Amino acid sequence: MSLAAGALSAAGLGCLAVDLARVPPSADLERLVAVVVREAALRGAGLVVVHAERLAENDPAGLFTALLEAAVPVLAVGEKPWHAGWLPHHPLIVDAPAVTTEERSAVWDEHLGAGVADRALSTLRLTPEAIADAAHYATSLALVTGTEVSADSARAAARRVGGSMTSGAASAPQRPPTFADLVLPDHAGGTLRRLVSWARHRDEVLADGRLVDVGGKGTGIAALFSGSPGTGKTLAAHVVAAELGLDLYRVDLSSIVDKYIGETEKNLERVFHEAESLNVLLFFDEADALFGKRSDVKDAHDRYANQEVAYLLQRMENFDGMTILATNLQGNLDPAFSRRMSFIVHFPDPDAPTRHRLWDANLARVETDPDDPVQVAHLARQVELAGGDIRNIVLAAAYDAIASGRPVGMRHVLAATVAEYQKLGRRVPANGFVPDAAATLPGQTGVTRLGDTHIEGEADDAG
Repeated sequence: MSLAAGALSAAGLGCLAVDLARVPPSADLERLVAVVVREAALRGAGLVVVHAERLAENDPAGLFTALLEAAVPVLAVGEKPWHAGWLPHHPLIVDAPAVTTEERSAVWDEHLGAGVADRALSTLRLTPEAIADAAHYATSLALVTGTEVSADSARAAARRVGGSMTSGAASAPQRPPTFADLVLPDHAGGTLRRLVSWARHRDEVLADGRLVDVGGKGTGIAALFSGSPGTGKTLAAHVVAAELGLDLYRVDLSSIVDKYIGETEKNLERVFHEAESLNVLLFFDEADALFGKRSDVKDAHDRYANQEVAYLLQRMENFDGMTILATNLQGNLDPAFSRRMSFIVHFPDPDAPTRHRLWDANLARVETDPDDPVQVAHLARQVELAGGDIRNIVLAAAYDAIASGRPVGMRHVLAATVAEYQKLGRRVPANGFVPDAAATLPGQTGVTRLGDTHIEGEADDAG
């Protein structure tokens, strides 16, 4: 819109803008067009119609003709290409160039003052209008709270005014995770670091110009994370986002898939567009539910489902942001998606040495009982679970330990392990994971009850 307003200003005209995206779907667009055309004429200003493609949803020929016959200059701004059937003749089309980082930095400086916006803020792919809106929000918030506007507060304002394509706020942990929080084989960790390196240097590579638009593909980066539940796919996505200073937006599949024909594609277009404009990391969890294999057409349902998959393939091809897909079963994905991935990272089920590291990492976050030490080596050998399950066990043990007024001991971990196995529907060994040499664990006067989720006969309860 700023390009259109600038063109009118260069012609010595004012600008009256109307954003059709803010108009309710039930509005009478014919009457609206007549009103804004008359208002622009009374002001002696040019008219800018933003999201003009909405006019095509009703009577495009009549509405665009009304704009064509207006007594003032009319500039229509849209995101979709012009359709030949909208007017008898083709209007003048101007492709708006992408706003550069330097131009965005200048707009931030104009609204916030020089030196407030850092490079990370300027790389947010916002329009000049969105930057102005975010800067106004950040300034107003600073006045109310009595604080100074900073790059961090401006970034938070940009997220706030930009909205979210998920059903909730951006998914972000309280403490930004790092690579130190990941316990992965060297090959998986190395691939993740390479992914981060690509994303950090993407603009430098694209600035060369010789690799842009090769084959008509977008300039974004897509990665596929595959592995069993609990192997660290979601945590890895958070780590990548934190390393790049991006917000991670987790797509709620229930808000995307729609039973009405064509609505799923519209919802996905909204997701991709907002992700591009906010420069966030777009995360599709359990993506095989949405990005499934195309099937043979046996009925109308199959035909429209295949159309949705075809649309996804095309949209991912043109996506200019960063996407991570997570799946429990890579084989469920359409092979065409794999060909469009810049990276494919497999998260294997942890072996005994990896499980040992997982136990150490999780137990380091809780206070342990020196009188009832947790036998990590035994647990790593006998408890064949993924990292997410091990975290659940340590968390449950911490709750039980706090309830008993004692630090976490082996007895709490064993009880939590049995409960986790039962929750997962897996068979509990006859010894309940109790080490063979321990008929009675330290700190206990009784024995573990197999198959129960608690320990009887703790020392502080005896007598």
